[in-house]
Amino acid sequence: MKSPKSKKIKISERRRFISLVTQSIGITALGGFIWSGYLQEAKATPLILRPPGALKEDDFLKTCIKCGLCAEACKNRSSNPDQTHQTSTLIMAKPGDGMPMGTPYFIPRSIPCTMCEDIPCVEACPSGSLDKNLLIDMAKNRTKMDINKAKMGVAMIDPHACIAYWGIQCDACFRACPLLNTAITLELKKNDRTGKHAMLLPFVHADACTGCGLCEHACVTEKAAIRVLPVEVALGKAGDRYIKGWDKADENRLEGVSTKTTTQTKRSAKNPTDYLNEGVSYE
Repeated sequence: MKSPKSKKIKISERRRFISLVTQSIGITALGGFIWSGYLQEAKATPLILRPPGALKEDDFLKTCIKCGLCAEACKNRSSNPDQTHQTSTLIMAKPGDGMPMGTPYFIPRSIPCTMCEDIPCVEACPSGSLDKNLLIDMAKNRTKMDINKAKMGVAMIDPHACIAYWGIQCDACFRACPLLNTAITLELKKNDRTGKHAMLLPFVHADACTGCGLCEHACVTEKAAIRVLPVEVALGKAGDRYIKGWDKADENRLEGVSTKTTTQTKRSAKNPTDYLNEGVSYE
């Protein structure tokens, strides 16, 4: 009778080689998958909302050391009513969040910024990625940070989903705004559907909105009809080609800018009398 050892199947060199190649390919593919996922999450995300005083996204990513002190300060802020569960606004991005890993952000619909007057998250930042100077009104020679100077984002209203635009009375976002009647105002408009009633429509003033998200959090619709977007995403830019001729301040905006802007196209390379007469027969 043969012993168990004699039954052991011998693996040929060719089979061993194929097995090693297969394993190597698998490991390489797995590494590439993990690395590509890391790179995807390490890149700037255009829709992410940062804490007050955050530098522009590219600069923020270069300076943030991912220490988490801002989120810790947010968690322990004096106005935090209950520290037994998640009540802090700031979250540190983790794998799977789709955000640059280890950086702070917040989701207004879940927990908005509560606009702490002492702004502990900025005070705790050791790298300057949350810049105090962005929250100080230098023009008024102030030295103390003012949370109302924050530009975390800008609230945008979807008039198709906002029930106030349907004619239903609702001022939830207006009431929730910490800059009452400044960042969001209510404007009176005739209800053309009924012809009898007036509608009070919320209107966001982008220059005053801090992007705290208290309005988005308070919105009564299933999916918020008012949402906070990063400033760079939410706001347009007129550029150097257009100016408010009646506004001196806007004229100063273009001081030193050349007005001799030309656009080169295939058509502009030709003489106008040539391309305007193309295809015209005088016979």
